[in-house]
Amino acid sequence: MRRRRETISRTGHSVDLQDVRRVYGRGNNAVVALNGVTIGFDRGTFTAVMGPSGSGKSTFLHCAAGLDRPTSGSVAIDGQPLADLGEKALTVLRRDRVGFVFQSFNLLPALTVWQNVTLPQELGGRRPNRAAVAEVLERVGLGDRRKNRPGELSGGQQQRVAIARALVARPAVIFADEPTGALDTRTAADVLELLREPVRTDGQTVVMVTHDPVAASYADQVVFLADGVLVGSLDSPTAEEIADRMTHLGARADRAPRLVQR
Repeated sequence: MRRRRETISRTGHSVDLQDVRRVYGRGNNAVVALNGVTIGFDRGTFTAVMGPSGSGKSTFLHCAAGLDRPTSGSVAIDGQPLADLGEKALTVLRRDRVGFVFQSFNLLPALTVWQNVTLPQELGGRRPNRAAVAEVLERVGLGDRRKNRPGELSGGQQQRVAIARALVARPAVIFADEPTGALDTRTAADVLELLREPVRTDGQTVVMVTHDPVAASYADQVVFLADGVLVGSLDSPTAEEIADRMTHLGARADRAPRLVQR
């Protein structure tokens, strides 16, 4: 029996996906990672994306952020359809309108905190606004560590650097991929509060992929993926509600036949 697709669509979107499919491989080896996903993320919202292993979460994030192009369907960021952009223009849009926070921090060890935060602007040929950089470093609690290198910082402090780098250009949307996966519980809570802050104060949008129900409970909404399609959502959820939904999705995935989709 075909799974019913759920469509979640709103207005005033920072990110908009319409009937997005992503297929890897061809013929008998084709695997459908996303199968007709339609969803919009409002400005000034924090959304967590969850699903069982193999549900398409990472592919979803990569397509939504312009890191991968869908096989069919459309993606727009801040009103700009990505299909209209060549690789150079897409790179500029990601640099100016999108922020990224990853589990592995993605900092350059030879650079200082300040240099890591300003690197995207430097690579774009723009002179960083020193006052804005200093203000963001203060917001993330690193005002006194700007001359330190990543190796001199804790994991939590390195993730704060990554968040500062994402915030400094005031992007329309910040994509976070398992941002607390390498952190202890207390540090993770601090990082999640930092991700929530620009949503509340600046009207920015955060889209976070996570496997952790506690992390997801910091979001305004959680959307669930299974087998490459949207299968539901929860508004203002608790960690217990999210864990219960994930348990049911995981059980259903375990019972499902493992078929190659063509």
